[in-house]
Amino acid sequence: MEALTTEVDLQKTAETYRYEATTSELPEKAEAPPGLRVVRKPLAPFLKWAGGKRWLVSKYCSLLPKNITGRYIEPFLGSGAVFFFLRPDRSILSDLNADLISTYRAVKNSQCALVKALKAHHHCHQHNPKEYYYVTRENDPGSEVERAARFVYLNRTCFNGLYRVNKKGSFNVPIGSKMQVVRQDDCWKEWGATLRNADLISGDFEVAIDQAKKGDFLFVDPPYTVKHNNNGFIKYNEVLFSWEDQIRLSIAIKKAKARGAKILLTNANHKSIAGLYGKGFKKTPVSRFSALSGKADGRGSYEELVISA
Repeated sequence: MEALTTEVDLQKTAETYRYEATTSELPEKAEAPPGLRVVRKPLAPFLKWAGGKRWLVSKYCSLLPKNITGRYIEPFLGSGAVFFFLRPDRSILSDLNADLISTYRAVKNSQCALVKALKAHHHCHQHNPKEYYYVTRENDPGSEVERAARFVYLNRTCFNGLYRVNKKGSFNVPIGSKMQVVRQDDCWKEWGATLRNADLISGDFEVAIDQAKKGDFLFVDPPYTVKHNNNGFIKYNEVLFSWEDQIRLSIAIKKAKARGAKILLTNANHKSIAGLYGKGFKKTPVSRFSALSGKADGRGSYEELVISA
Protein backbone atom coordinates (compact mmCIF):
# COMPACT_ATOMS: atom_id res chain seq x y z
CA MET A 1 0.00 0.00 0.00
CA GLU A 2 1.22 3.48 -0.84
CA ALA A 3 3.09 5.30 1.89
CA LEU A 4 2.78 9.01 2.57
CA THR A 5 5.60 10.77 4.36
CA THR A 6 5.00 13.96 6.31
CA GLU A 7 7.77 16.35 7.24
CA VAL A 8 7.92 19.13 9.80
CA ASP A 9 10.96 21.34 10.22
CA LEU A 10 11.55 22.67 13.72
CA GLN A 11 13.27 26.01 13.29
CA LYS A 12 14.62 26.20 16.83
CA THR A 13 16.40 22.85 16.72
CA ALA A 14 16.89 22.53 12.94
CA GLU A 15 15.77 18.91 13.27
CA THR A 16 13.39 17.16 10.91
CA TYR A 17 10.93 14.57 12.15
CA ARG A 18 9.39 12.11 9.74
CA TYR A 19 6.59 9.63 10.06
CA GLU A 20 4.85 7.37 7.58
CA ALA A 21 1.21 6.35 7.32
CA THR A 22 -0.60 4.19 4.82
CA THR A 23 -3.26 5.73 2.62
CA SER A 24 -5.93 3.91 4.63
CA GLU A 25 -5.06 6.12 7.58
CA LEU A 26 -5.38 9.34 5.61
CA PRO A 27 -8.19 10.86 3.53
CA GLU A 28 -8.13 10.39 -0.26
CA LYS A 29 -6.78 13.90 -0.70
CA ALA A 30 -4.36 13.97 2.21
CA GLU A 31 -3.90 17.39 3.76
CA ALA A 32 -1.19 17.99 6.30
CA PRO A 33 -1.99 19.62 9.67
CA PRO A 34 -0.77 23.21 10.09
CA GLY A 35 3.03 23.31 9.98
CA LEU A 36 3.34 19.93 8.28
CA ARG A 37 3.96 19.09 4.62
CA VAL A 38 2.73 15.86 3.07
CA VAL A 39 5.44 14.27 0.90
CA ARG A 40 4.38 11.31 -1.22
CA LYS A 41 6.77 8.45 -1.83
CA PRO A 42 8.39 8.84 -5.29
CA LEU A 43 7.24 6.46 -8.01
CA ALA A 44 9.10 5.08 -10.99
CA PRO A 45 7.28 5.57 -14.35
CA PHE A 46 5.38 2.68 -15.94
CA LEU A 47 6.88 3.37 -19.39
CA LYS A 48 10.40 3.28 -20.73
CA TRP A 49 11.07 6.24 -23.01
CA ALA A 50 13.92 7.39 -25.20
CA GLY A 51 15.39 10.44 -23.51
CA GLY A 52 13.55 9.62 -20.27
CA LYS A 53 14.71 11.31 -17.09
CA ARG A 54 15.08 8.42 -14.63
CA TRP A 55 18.79 9.25 -14.52
CA LEU A 56 18.01 12.86 -13.62
CA VAL A 57 15.85 12.04 -10.59
CA SER A 58 18.36 9.38 -9.54
CA LYS A 59 21.57 11.44 -9.83
CA TYR A 60 20.45 15.05 -9.72
CA CYS A 61 17.26 15.21 -7.66
CA SER A 62 18.79 18.16 -5.78
CA LEU A 63 18.06 20.26 -8.89
CA LEU A 64 14.31 19.66 -8.45
CA PRO A 65 12.05 21.74 -6.19
CA LYS A 66 11.17 20.40 -2.74
CA ASN A 67 7.86 22.21 -2.72
CA ILE A 68 5.60 23.48 -5.53
CA THR A 69 3.10 26.11 -4.44
CA GLY A 70 1.29 26.21 -7.77
CA ARG A 71 1.00 23.64 -10.52
CA TYR A 72 3.54 21.28 -12.04
CA ILE A 73 3.59 21.77 -15.82
CA GLU A 74 5.35 19.42 -18.25
CA PRO A 75 4.86 20.01 -22.01
CA PHE A 76 6.97 17.04 -23.23
CA LEU A 77 5.66 14.31 -20.95
CA GLY A 78 7.19 11.08 -22.30
CA SER A 79 7.45 8.59 -19.44
CA GLY A 80 6.87 11.31 -16.84
CA ALA A 81 9.85 10.31 -14.67
CA VAL A 82 10.10 13.71 -12.99
CA PHE A 83 6.32 13.97 -12.57
CA PHE A 84 6.08 10.59 -10.84
CA PHE A 85 9.12 11.39 -8.72
CA LEU A 86 7.68 14.68 -7.45
CA ARG A 87 4.02 13.56 -7.40
CA PRO A 88 2.59 17.10 -7.37
CA ASP A 89 -0.92 17.86 -6.14
CA ARG A 90 -1.92 19.69 -9.33
CA SER A 91 -0.44 19.42 -12.79
CA ILE A 92 -0.76 20.10 -16.50
CA LEU A 93 0.75 17.30 -18.57
CA SER A 94 1.12 17.59 -22.31
CA ASP A 95 2.65 15.76 -25.25
CA LEU A 96 2.24 15.89 -29.01
CA ASN A 97 1.85 12.08 -29.00
CA ALA A 98 -1.92 11.56 -28.83
CA ASP A 99 -1.60 7.80 -28.14
CA LEU A 100 0.67 8.53 -25.19
CA ILE A 101 -1.76 11.02 -23.64
CA SER A 102 -4.66 8.63 -24.24
CA THR A 103 -2.69 5.99 -22.34
CA TYR A 104 -2.22 8.32 -19.38
CA ARG A 105 -5.94 9.07 -19.46
CA ALA A 106 -6.72 5.35 -19.22
CA VAL A 107 -4.32 4.97 -16.28
CA LYS A 108 -6.02 7.90 -14.59
CA ASN A 109 -9.59 6.69 -15.12
CA SER A 110 -9.60 2.93 -15.77
CA GLN A 111 -6.80 1.15 -13.89
CA CYS A 112 -8.75 -2.07 -13.21
CA ALA A 113 -9.78 -2.58 -16.83
CA LEU A 114 -6.28 -1.69 -17.99
CA VAL A 115 -4.63 -4.22 -15.68
CA LYS A 116 -7.05 -6.92 -16.86
CA ALA A 117 -6.13 -6.21 -20.49
CA LEU A 118 -2.40 -6.20 -19.68
CA LYS A 119 -2.72 -9.61 -18.00
CA ALA A 120 -4.24 -10.96 -21.21
CA HIS A 121 -1.33 -9.54 -23.23
CA HIS A 122 1.12 -11.01 -20.74
CA HIS A 123 -0.40 -14.49 -21.02
CA CYS A 124 -0.34 -14.48 -24.83
CA HIS A 125 3.19 -13.07 -25.01
CA GLN A 126 4.56 -15.90 -22.85
CA HIS A 127 3.31 -18.59 -25.24
CA ASN A 128 4.40 -17.19 -28.60
CA PRO A 129 6.10 -13.82 -28.12
CA LYS A 130 7.28 -13.08 -31.66
CA GLU A 131 4.07 -13.95 -33.45
CA TYR A 132 1.88 -12.28 -30.83
CA TYR A 133 4.00 -9.11 -30.78
CA TYR A 134 3.77 -8.50 -34.51
CA VAL A 135 0.06 -9.33 -34.67
CA THR A 136 -0.62 -6.91 -31.82
CA ARG A 137 1.61 -4.27 -33.40
CA GLU A 138 -0.61 -4.32 -36.51
CA ASN A 139 -3.88 -4.21 -34.56
CA ASP A 140 -5.86 -1.01 -34.07
CA PRO A 141 -8.05 -1.47 -30.96
CA GLY A 142 -11.28 0.47 -30.60
CA SER A 143 -11.58 1.46 -26.95
CA GLU A 144 -9.29 3.77 -25.01
CA VAL A 145 -8.43 1.03 -22.49
CA GLU A 146 -7.58 -1.48 -25.24
CA ARG A 147 -5.41 1.09 -27.02
CA ALA A 148 -3.65 1.94 -23.76
CA ALA A 149 -3.02 -1.73 -22.98
CA ARG A 150 -1.55 -2.21 -26.48
CA PHE A 151 0.61 0.88 -26.00
CA VAL A 152 2.02 -0.35 -22.67
CA TYR A 153 2.45 -3.90 -24.01
CA LEU A 154 4.45 -2.73 -27.02
CA ASN A 155 6.52 -0.36 -24.88
CA ARG A 156 7.48 -3.14 -22.51
CA THR A 157 8.30 -5.73 -25.17
CA CYS A 158 9.75 -3.72 -28.06
CA PHE A 159 13.43 -2.96 -28.61
CA ASN A 160 14.72 -0.68 -25.82
CA GLY A 161 11.33 0.94 -25.20
CA LEU A 162 11.81 3.01 -28.36
CA TYR A 163 8.78 4.80 -29.81
CA ARG A 164 8.96 5.21 -33.57
CA VAL A 165 6.36 5.38 -36.33
CA ASN A 166 6.57 5.13 -40.11
CA LYS A 167 5.34 7.70 -42.63
CA LYS A 168 1.79 6.37 -42.22
CA GLY A 169 1.95 6.94 -38.48
CA SER A 170 2.10 3.24 -37.61
CA PHE A 171 4.34 1.98 -34.81
CA ASN A 172 7.20 0.01 -36.42
CA VAL A 173 9.75 -0.83 -33.70
CA PRO A 174 10.85 -4.51 -33.77
CA ILE A 175 10.40 -6.88 -30.86
CA GLY A 176 12.93 -6.76 -28.05
CA SER A 177 14.06 -9.35 -25.52
CA LYS A 178 11.77 -8.49 -22.60
CA MET A 179 9.12 -11.03 -21.63
CA GLN A 180 7.39 -9.38 -18.65
CA VAL A 181 4.29 -7.38 -19.51
CA VAL A 182 2.90 -7.52 -15.97
CA ARG A 183 5.57 -6.76 -13.37
CA GLN A 184 5.80 -7.29 -9.65
CA ASP A 185 6.61 -3.64 -9.04
CA ASP A 186 3.60 -2.34 -10.99
CA CYS A 187 1.56 0.10 -8.90
CA TRP A 188 -1.34 1.14 -11.12
CA LYS A 189 -3.44 2.41 -8.22
CA GLU A 190 -0.70 4.81 -7.16
CA TRP A 191 0.04 5.87 -10.75
CA GLY A 192 -3.66 6.58 -11.25
CA ALA A 193 -3.91 8.48 -7.97
CA THR A 194 -0.95 10.67 -8.94
CA LEU A 195 -2.73 11.53 -12.19
CA ARG A 196 -6.04 12.27 -10.43
CA ASN A 197 -5.65 16.06 -10.49
CA ALA A 198 -3.72 16.24 -13.75
CA ASP A 199 -5.02 18.05 -16.83
CA LEU A 200 -3.92 15.93 -19.80
CA ILE A 201 -3.37 17.71 -23.11
CA SER A 202 -2.42 16.31 -26.49
CA GLY A 203 -0.93 19.15 -28.47
CA ASP A 204 1.88 21.58 -29.13
CA PHE A 205 4.14 22.53 -26.22
CA GLU A 206 3.04 26.17 -26.26
CA VAL A 207 -0.48 25.22 -25.17
CA ALA A 208 0.84 24.02 -21.80
CA ILE A 209 3.68 26.52 -21.37
CA ASP A 210 1.42 29.50 -22.03
CA GLN A 211 -0.64 28.53 -18.95
CA ALA A 212 2.34 28.81 -16.58
CA LYS A 213 2.17 31.64 -14.06
CA LYS A 214 3.61 32.70 -10.70
CA GLY A 215 3.96 29.76 -8.31
CA ASP A 216 3.95 27.14 -11.08
CA PHE A 217 6.94 24.89 -11.77
CA LEU A 218 7.67 24.22 -15.42
CA PHE A 219 9.76 21.16 -16.28
CA VAL A 220 10.73 21.15 -19.95
CA ASP A 221 12.47 18.22 -21.62
CA PRO A 222 12.20 18.66 -25.41
CA PRO A 223 13.70 16.45 -28.09
CA TYR A 224 17.35 17.40 -28.36
CA THR A 225 18.10 19.26 -31.57
CA VAL A 226 20.95 21.73 -32.06
CA LYS A 227 21.64 24.35 -34.71
CA HIS A 228 24.34 22.29 -36.43
CA ASN A 229 23.25 18.72 -35.80
CA ASN A 230 25.65 15.89 -35.06
CA ASN A 231 25.40 12.17 -34.47
CA GLY A 232 24.41 10.41 -31.24
CA PHE A 233 21.02 10.63 -29.57
CA ILE A 234 20.17 13.93 -31.25
CA LYS A 235 19.81 12.28 -34.66
CA TYR A 236 16.63 10.54 -33.48
CA ASN A 237 14.89 13.89 -33.04
CA GLU A 238 15.91 16.14 -35.92
CA VAL A 239 12.72 15.47 -37.89
CA LEU A 240 10.44 15.59 -34.84
CA PHE A 241 11.77 18.85 -33.44
CA SER A 242 13.50 21.41 -35.62
CA TRP A 243 15.86 24.23 -34.73
CA GLU A 244 12.98 26.62 -35.39
CA ASP A 245 11.03 24.73 -32.70
CA GLN A 246 13.94 25.24 -30.30
CA ILE A 247 13.78 28.98 -30.91
CA ARG A 248 10.00 29.01 -30.47
CA LEU A 249 10.40 27.03 -27.23
CA SER A 250 12.95 29.49 -25.83
CA ILE A 251 10.58 32.38 -26.50
CA ALA A 252 7.70 30.61 -24.72
CA ILE A 253 9.93 29.80 -21.74
CA LYS A 254 11.13 33.40 -21.43
CA LYS A 255 7.51 34.58 -21.41
CA ALA A 256 6.63 32.04 -18.70
CA LYS A 257 9.61 33.21 -16.65
CA ALA A 258 8.42 36.81 -16.99
CA ARG A 259 5.02 35.73 -15.62
CA GLY A 260 6.74 34.36 -12.50
CA ALA A 261 6.95 30.63 -13.24
CA LYS A 262 9.94 28.61 -12.04
CA ILE A 263 11.79 26.86 -14.88
CA LEU A 264 13.89 23.70 -15.20
CA LEU A 265 14.87 22.81 -18.76
CA THR A 266 17.03 19.92 -19.96
CA ASN A 267 18.64 20.01 -23.38
CA ALA A 268 21.75 19.14 -25.34
CA ASN A 269 24.92 20.73 -23.97
CA HIS A 270 25.70 22.71 -27.10
CA LYS A 271 26.66 26.34 -27.54
CA SER A 272 23.70 26.94 -29.84
CA ILE A 273 21.30 25.85 -27.07
CA ALA A 274 23.11 27.81 -24.36
CA GLY A 275 22.97 30.86 -26.61
CA LEU A 276 19.17 30.81 -26.56
CA TYR A 277 19.07 31.35 -22.80
CA GLY A 278 21.02 34.36 -21.66
CA LYS A 279 20.67 36.65 -18.66
CA GLY A 280 18.54 35.31 -15.82
CA PHE A 281 19.12 31.63 -16.64
CA LYS A 282 21.54 29.34 -14.78
CA LYS A 283 23.25 26.65 -16.87
CA THR A 284 24.52 23.43 -15.27
CA PRO A 285 26.23 20.70 -17.36
CA VAL A 286 25.35 17.15 -16.24
CA SER A 287 26.19 13.70 -17.61
CA ARG A 288 23.99 10.72 -18.34
CA PHE A 289 24.32 7.25 -19.84
CA SER A 290 22.44 6.53 -23.04
CA ALA A 291 21.43 2.96 -23.94
CA LEU A 292 19.35 3.88 -26.97
CA SER A 293 21.70 2.86 -29.75
CA GLY A 294 21.32 -0.62 -31.22
CA LYS A 295 25.11 -0.97 -31.35
CA ALA A 296 27.19 -1.22 -28.19
CA ASP A 297 29.80 1.22 -29.53
CA GLY A 298 27.03 3.76 -30.05
CA ARG A 299 26.13 3.77 -26.38
CA GLY A 300 27.97 5.81 -23.83
CA SER A 301 28.04 8.82 -21.55
CA TYR A 302 26.64 12.07 -22.91
CA GLU A 303 26.71 15.54 -21.40
CA GLU A 304 23.49 17.48 -21.17
CA LEU A 305 22.62 20.98 -20.03
CA VAL A 306 20.18 21.81 -17.25
CA ILE A 307 18.89 25.36 -17.53
CA SER A 308 17.01 26.86 -14.59
CA ALA A 309 15.40 30.13 -13.62
